Order: sequence, then C-alpha cells, then structure tokens
Amino acid sequence: MRAVDLIVKKRQGGALGQEEISFLIQGYVRGEIPDYQMASLAMAVFFKGMSFEETGFLTRAMIDSGQTMDLSAVPGPLVDKHSTGGVGDKVSLILAPLAAACGCVVPMMSGRALGHTGGTLDKLESIPGYRTDLSEERFADILRSCGFAMTGQSERIVPADRMLYALRDVTGTVESVPLITASIMSKKFAEGAQALVFDVKCGSGAFMKSLDQARELAVSLVRTGGSLGRRVRAVISDMEQPLGRTAGNFLEVREVVETLRGAGPPDLVELTLRLTAHMLVLGGLAPDVDEGERQCRRRLEDGSAWERFLANVEAQGGDPRSVEEPEGVPRAGTAVDLPAPESGFVERVDAYRIGLAAGLLGASRARKEDPVRPEAGIELLKVQGEAVEKGEALCRLHLGKGGNLEEARALTREAYRLADRRQEPSKRVMEELGSDDLGEN
Repeated sequence: MRAVDLIVKKRQGGALGQEEISFLIQGYVRGEIPDYQMASLAMAVFFKGMSFEETGFLTRAMIDSGQTMDLSAVPGPLVDKHSTGGVGDKVSLILAPLAAACGCVVPMMSGRALGHTGGTLDKLESIPGYRTDLSEERFADILRSCGFAMTGQSERIVPADRMLYALRDVTGTVESVPLITASIMSKKFAEGAQALVFDVKCGSGAFMKSLDQARELAVSLVRTGGSLGRRVRAVISDMEQPLGRTAGNFLEVREVVETLRGAGPPDLVELTLRLTAHMLVLGGLAPDVDEGERQCRRRLEDGSAWERFLANVEAQGGDPRSVEEPEGVPRAGTAVDLPAPESGFVERVDAYRIGLAAGLLGASRARKEDPVRPEAGIELLKVQGEAVEKGEALCRLHLGKGGNLEEARALTREAYRLADRRQEPSKRVMEELGSDDLGEN
C-alpha cells in the first residue's frame, strides 16, 4: 500500500476503505507520510468529498492515533455537547451543571478563542484560580464529585487531529465537511462521551454562514456518529446576532451566574434548555425533548444547577467568591458607552462585527499566542426588538490592556441597525436532527 496510490484514488472520486484510511493516518502520525502528501490528500477530500462511512473510518483512525480517556469507572450516562463556535456563546458553562443536576455526567473537553469566536477555556480561566489543565485522574474525580468537569485537549489525545488541522489551516482545506466532522467527532469521543449533542451555529457570527451549509454539517455529524455506533443529535441554532447580552470572558461568566440564578436573557435560556433536554433524552433520563426541558427548568429554578456550578468552580481551583459576587473581579479600567444615533427599535446586531470588536478590545485572539484579557468585552444594553431613544446607550465597551478602542467602537457602530418599527426577536433553535429524522441508524 502506497500513499500516492490512495491520493490518486481519492482524487478520482473513489472511496477509501478502513484499512487504507488507517494506513494514511497512522503513517502520518509516525512521520512516514510527509506533510506534502497529506496536504494533497486533504485537497482531494476537499474537492471530492467522503461518504458518511468513509468519514466514520477517518474519525475512528484519528481516535486510534493517540490515547483515549477511560471513564468506565465513572457511573452515569456520559453525554457531552459541542458547539461549532459563535459570539457570546456561553451555553456550555450553564448546560454542563444543569445536565449534571438532572443526572447526566458531562466530560467536557473545550477549546480557546480564535478570531471572532469566544473560547470556553478562556471564559472559565477568567474565574480567578480556575484550572483547566487536568490530569485524567483528576478529571475523573471531578466528574464523580460534581457530575461535570471542564478540561483542555491533552497532547496525547487525537494527535492526528492536531497535526492535520495545522496542515489544513495553511493549505486552504479547513472548510471541508468530512474533515470538520472527523476533527470534531474524534476529539469528543476520545474524551469518553457515550453520546453527543451538537450545536451547529448558522449565520454571520458562525463559520457556517447559510442554513444549507449548517444542515450539511449537521447531517454529516449525525450520520457519522451513527456509523460509529454512537447516539448523536444536532441542533442548528441562529448566530446572526450575539447570544445573550455579553461577549467577553468574565462578562460572560457574570451572565452565566445570572442565568443559573434564574435571571438569564430569554434567548440564552431557550437554547440552553433545548440542548440540555436533548442530552437527557440521549442519556435515557427523559422520554422526549419536551419532558427533558421541563426537568431542566425545574433544576434551574430550584438552584441545584447553580450549586453544581459552585462545586465545580471550587473543585477546579477557582475562587467561589468571584462568581458569587461577580461584580468584584476582573473589571476593565475603561468602559465606554456607544450612544444611539437616532430613536427607534433595534432591528439587528451583527454577530460577526460584535465578535471582531470584542476581540479588538482584548477578549479573543487573532493568533494562538496572543493574550486574552478576562475583563475585556461588550455588554449589549439594547438587543433586537428593544426600543431606544436618541443618545441612549446601545452597548458598553470594556477595554482590556492593549486593546484598540477606536476600531472596536467603529465596528460596534456598524453592527447595530435601527428601524422605525419593532421586530420580534428571532428564535434561536432553527432545526433539530437525529438519526431517526434522517431515515437511518
């Protein structure tokens, strides 16, 4: 078997078998297949695609390229959620303790901010003392005690994904649905999850800009999961506008605290409840999504999800006082309001521009080595459907050290669009897909 022959086979539209894909991935990780051949294969996949069966083979080969977490000693249904990334998306910080309070065990391996999208690890680490560099043993201990644990990706887990993603990033092959699917699924199932709910973002603030693109990825994720014998559901959610009222690390933690205490913004609560309800169904804890939502709402209202969150903060080294009284730290030295140029109603707040502006203030990174400022970000004081008077503040910009206030202000001004008449806020949940909906297991 030779790599060049398999590259030609895929270039000509042929389907690669399990042994062939395993040969390519294992050879690449061992250094026997060079970057230029793997880049050629990635380009062939980009143009010719892969069947769901092939994508499943690729996912399995990537999982097998390194170690996997053994969580067999942790009792309870192991169910996780993954988001494809958005602006103001702090769902994981609410969903994980909420699902745990309902009986799920949530092993969550998360990522960092890059470009206009926020990162769960950066948000968690804005809590003073919070640690996400957990050993496998500590990760399992926290799962048993809290019902959920949050960690970053270990270098020993799925090394093929780390290598292949770096290559795709510089060869113009990032936007390949089979390669995206295998990248996401390999990391998530290597962490020990038995079932998985995907939040596939769609709109200006997402990587999938159109509903057709988001649906293609959602179908690929669900069917590939089925080919691996895993239970998977996908929710396509609207990311035309930021989720909730904050974009920025500790600003979002504050909003998480408000939500867990029963005072969260309606769009954030709506999406979080729906995603968590799907987790309960996959975990066998609710007969259907509607009953799952009712269970979640009860756990949100009785304070048990908030108690789980506090327990996790303490278990992962964070200072519980900083979230119990989140007005304390950290705070930006400069906070500037953006006034409305005229009276009217907020018709739209463009998520992409808000994400870029928050990054300019210091809330995210353009390069992996850039620092992230926990205090930086944007508070949306007015959102879609709300009335505003001329000169009234639309939003508040929190400037982090080294941030660019003027460029951020200009982008935020462009993000807001006002109208004479009120428009109903958009529903966050657009579509929901599972293997049953697609007519196959």
